[in-house]
Parts: sequence; structure tokens; C-alpha cells
Amino acid sequence: MKLNLATTTNGAVFLPHQVAESMPFSSNKLPEILNWFSLKEKSTEAEIIKKEQEECEEPAMEGEARYRATSLESLIHFRTSKLGRNVNVLTNEVKTGSQEYEFGVGMKKVADKSVVCHKMNYPYVVFYCHTFTKTRTYMIPLVGADGTKAKAMACGLQSAQC
Repeated sequence: MKLNLATTTNGAVFLPHQVAESMPFSSNKLPEILNWFSLKEKSTEAEIIKKEQEECEEPAMEGEARYRATSLESLIHFRTSKLGRNVNVLTNEVKTGSQEYEFGVGMKKVADKSVVCHKMNYPYVVFYCHTFTKTRTYMIPLVGADGTKAKAMACGLQSAQC
């Protein structure tokens, strides 16, 4: 399996909750968003923001709850609303880049409920978070073509075969 693990580290930071909540965050507010960041409509940055907005606004799949967290407070609120206060934070442990990976030995189930959050490519920190009913989360060891060991999180549907 070939994985391309791109970095999303763009120097963006969380905004204070009140500031983040006051900012527009919708594709129909794109001109206002671009103005907020002094970006030209045809710029590369504007295209990235447009694409990220469109992805956030795609309809949820059956059994999926979606949320975009624009502040640390909103990220914590969504996670605790879905999982309660006693949570474990897990993350992938991989280098960025592209190479062939093989599954290693020792896949293990780490949770029956999860909230998965992906950092978006946005001028300030925004996470696209979602959770599915009837899923389990697994930690999967990987071994890269260059011998690099990594761990990746994966979610799968709960069934009698899992």
C-alpha cells in the first residue's frame, strides 16, 4: 500500500474562541473570508480556502456526525459531547512523505467509539472532526520500504467479523 502523508503544518495557530466564532466560515461567505485575510479571489490561498469550505459542507454519510472546530474550546466541546469527559487522545505516528508501507504485526483495537479530527489547510487552525456510529478504532503498525516503523489509526465498522 502506498501512502502519501503530507504535512499540514503551515504555521497556523488557534484563534481565541470569541474571535473564531465571530469569523465567517461558509462557502457563501467566501468574499468576506478572503477580505478578512486580505486575499485576492484568484490566489492560490483563496482556492485552498474555497476547497476546504466545500469539503466541510459535503453532506454527512449515514450514521456520521460532522463538525468543524475553529477554536480549541469548540474542539474540546465536540469531543466531550460525543465521548464524555474520560477520553484518550491518540495520533498517527508517521513521518510525512510518500513511500510504500506494509502492515506490520500487532494490530490492536483501541476504542469502540471515537472522534476523528483532521487539521485543515486554513489560515488559522481549523479541524474537520467526525464520528460514526458503530465503528471501532484500531492502531495498525506499518513498516516503510526504507525500514521506517510507523503507527496509524484506522476506523472500521463493527460487525461479527471484527
